[in-house]
Amino acid sequence: MNIHEYQAKILFDQFSVPNPRGKVAGTPEEAAAAADELGGDRVVVKSQVHAGGRGKGTFKSGFQGGVHLVSPSEVSEIAGKMLGEVLVTKQTGEDGRMVRKVMVGEAVDVAHEYYLAILMDRATCSPVIVASTEGGMDIEEVAETQPDRILREHIHPLIGLQPYEIRKLTAGLGFEGEEAKKFGKLLRNLYRLFLECDCSMVEINPLVRTTDGQVLALDAKFNFDDNALYRHPEIVDFRDTGEEDPREVEASKHDLNYIGLDGNIACLVNGAGLAMATMDIIKHHGGEPANFLDVGGGASQEQVSTAFKIILSDEAVKAILVNIFGGIMDCDVIAHGVVAGCKEVGLPIPLVVRLEGNNVAAGKATLAASGLNIIPADDLADAAGKAVSAING
Repeated sequence: MNIHEYQAKILFDQFSVPNPRGKVAGTPEEAAAAADELGGDRVVVKSQVHAGGRGKGTFKSGFQGGVHLVSPSEVSEIAGKMLGEVLVTKQTGEDGRMVRKVMVGEAVDVAHEYYLAILMDRATCSPVIVASTEGGMDIEEVAETQPDRILREHIHPLIGLQPYEIRKLTAGLGFEGEEAKKFGKLLRNLYRLFLECDCSMVEINPLVRTTDGQVLALDAKFNFDDNALYRHPEIVDFRDTGEEDPREVEASKHDLNYIGLDGNIACLVNGAGLAMATMDIIKHHGGEPANFLDVGGGASQEQVSTAFKIILSDEAVKAILVNIFGGIMDCDVIAHGVVAGCKEVGLPIPLVVRLEGNNVAAGKATLAASGLNIIPADDLADAAGKAVSAING
């Protein structure tokens, strides 16, 4: 789950991570009032969407930039050009994201920008701190062109962040004196936030050193471990479903693991590993998967039927491949769900089904007796080949 920048500031304040003051606004009038409350002769107006690269983004209206440094008198006009408009950045794709809120933030005089992130390293199963003196840029570009500017410090998951690790990062980024102490405190509090909120990533880009010697988190991007959200109802309340794929939102309501992709062969599979393998084999046969969809090991008939409705709501889907290995799962339950879903929403496209395992004979009999035009498959390779062939005529 992701959150907006203005919500990230709430967490920063709770964990004493220094950051500039800011207020969220949903109308130009609210934005102007926020600027008056913050005071000063300059403020920053930032579009609030779940995507990076906002400053270099373009609105479909033609207005340039999702981040603007302006005088308080200009805030209402600038906010009006952002709110209710679609912002397109490198991370949103061509469709862009609708801006429903803006954040009006306190402007600071920046002496230098840095990059700082804490994330989970899947290879070592431990947190890793990534930092760079080249903040405000695409970190991927820095890693490719200036790899020596990237600092990495793996943190032992049981021992935690140690003083010597803080000193290494502080020296690597060039902080000295009082600024070094301020960075060290910020890093300790950020690591505590990362652990206590079950984050999978906290990214600050840029972290800044101001001309008056402050060290501040100027921007933030969070990602949380979905499996741990039951421990954090206050974070779940931050969820903005308007920023998510409607199909993924609907799937989550029924405990289905769905991620939309750009292909045209939809997949319905039980088990994450099997789903990944199914997508790989579709690509091996020259096709493109339209989604990742794991119904889990104990899906009900209702869940399977719902999964079919979600799949068929995607107009790009031209064929469906159902790949079920029944261990805990009963193949006949899957078959009844497939039949119910198809009969409720219709079956306008080819459907290839491969069933194997628990109660497979009954499952195949249910499909055969359904009267639906279902293409049976003997194994996964056969299923993928038939799905690709069905699309290609």
